[in-house]
Amino acid sequence: MRSLIAALFGLIVLSLAAPAEAQNRFWLENNTGRTIQEAYVSSSRVNEWGRDILGDTVLEAGSRVHVTPSFSDCVLDIRVVYQGGGNEERRNVNACQLSRIAFGTSSGSGAVITGKSGGAAPRGGDPSFSFINGTGQTVQELYVSLSTNDNWGRDRLGSNVLNPGQSNWVSLPGGGTCTVDIRVVYASGRSAEQRGVNTCNLSELRWR
Repeated sequence: MRSLIAALFGLIVLSLAAPAEAQNRFWLENNTGRTIQEAYVSSSRVNEWGRDILGDTVLEAGSRVHVTPSFSDCVLDIRVVYQGGGNEERRNVNACQLSRIAFGTSSGSGAVITGKSGGAAPRGGDPSFSFINGTGQTVQELYVSLSTNDNWGRDRLGSNVLNPGQSNWVSLPGGGTCTVDIRVVYASGRSAEQRGVNTCNLSELRWR
């Protein structure tokens, strides 16, 4: 009896000691029509991007690379830098619920985030979305806030701009309201607003 208990205890210890399979792995796909020169993946908890995961290689248009982060966090930030200039970011992406993250679509803009089951990732009460500049103008500033807020908050582009056809991931807190207010300021100085937009059922919003 003692030998049986010892054997069972040994199996339990071995199972606890065995490293858990990484759950935050995903395919990073480039569907933008441009070459990705650099790519960075970091935990959303930290403020450093870390090393370029492409190293000496690049990610050509239409190609993909399998990403296995060196940490176990599920919620990640992803940044790509394009050859010739320009970059895009996705923040607070739960990679444990995804099988791929694609920058760009078949039309060369936007973002596709696909769930582990192979279908569209469940939206639930998450108002986050990819903002696509569908105008012929450069967007200088972008403000997106929940409709329940009384101020616009920070400029989502920071020191960057959004040229026609480019996109920017807008991360918003889930579990609350689904309606957001959007304000853009163009390089010309003109501004435009749209209020009460329900984005919980959207993965992309094309601004026209």
